[in-house]
Amino acid sequence: MARPEQPLRSVDEPPPLAETVAALAAEFAGTAAEYDRSAAFPFANFQRLAEEGLLALATPRRFGGRGGGLRDAATVIGGIARGEPSTALVLSMQYLQHASLEERGWPAHLAERLGREAASGVSLINALRVEPELGSPSRGGLPATVARRTPEGWRVSGRKIFSTGIPILSWLAVWAATDEAEPRVGTILVPARAPGIRVVESWDQLGMRATNSHDVVLEDVLVPLDHAVDLRPPEAWRTAEPVKTAWGAVLIGALYDGIARAARDWLVGFLKTRTPANLGAPLATLPRMQESVGEIETRLAVNARLIAGAAREVDDGRPPAPNESGIVKLTVTGNAIAAVETAVRLTGNPGLARTNPLERHYRDVLCARIHTPQDDAVRIAAGRLALGL
Repeated sequence: MARPEQPLRSVDEPPPLAETVAALAAEFAGTAAEYDRSAAFPFANFQRLAEEGLLALATPRRFGGRGGGLRDAATVIGGIARGEPSTALVLSMQYLQHASLEERGWPAHLAERLGREAASGVSLINALRVEPELGSPSRGGLPATVARRTPEGWRVSGRKIFSTGIPILSWLAVWAATDEAEPRVGTILVPARAPGIRVVESWDQLGMRATNSHDVVLEDVLVPLDHAVDLRPPEAWRTAEPVKTAWGAVLIGALYDGIARAARDWLVGFLKTRTPANLGAPLATLPRMQESVGEIETRLAVNARLIAGAAREVDDGRPPAPNESGIVKLTVTGNAIAAVETAVRLTGNPGLARTNPLERHYRDVLCARIHTPQDDAVRIAAGRLALGL
């Protein structure tokens, strides 16, 4: 059967999203190893993303953005992660914040300001939630970071850890508790360059090194009263929001799936070109290698279906239940880790050599386990639901 003819594209028409992302990923891959070795922040990558209009992909159109849904966002994050995953992680945090600018009830002027800044230049936001004493807020408990109400505005003090992308952030969505008689908990929107903010360069991890997820200390930082954009009683945060949970699960899943696909690509090239003298043919001709690559392909095919299906449901207004989104994240990231581990097992010493990217992909993909919700929390929630508890 003849294929339908593809419509011609005008030379002035921008390329499709996936094509743009693939080109950027190839560009970013050229410097990924150096960013990993030096743990320097990839500022140049974000300049390129801004030039392509991708910092505002998930920003509402009325704020100057592209109004992209979760399917588009997953395409970008998964694609960029194949080139340089630290860039993709910082970008995913931007998308999580901007995707809900219209729905979250923020003052309209602040939502519009964040959107238009992202659409016109290099402006990013991330949530600063995790603390040394509290750990992940998803496990419960009140933050030690305090917002004290004064006549001139809120004064925010505390210490946050794992502040992903802090060198480039323009805005910090700080998780804090008020000093009121009955404390409220929520987000205080803080300009990243406000007086009283200090970055402690603490990030020296095994993987995702270029995220520069350093500690941030806030010392009596003053922000206007309307920058307390989402404060609620603590109990109001106990119910997960289906759309927000799905966005987080899909984007984190797409990111680590992208790393696994980069590892698969390297492995295929290695097996097709590696010809041991005692074999006299490429390793790819061995049935054992073919079966193992098939195992990787099986895992990645499942991932593609899960990511696409969940994203489509969200974009169609039918988000999965929060526990199902958690299962998607657990399954996709578990498959990604297993796929890279299989590649490492097949290649032996060459796969663990720093001269080859597989070693870096292995370190990066292991970081999937630390993202909320963690695997044990997902399984416990699924088990309790099945048991009616």
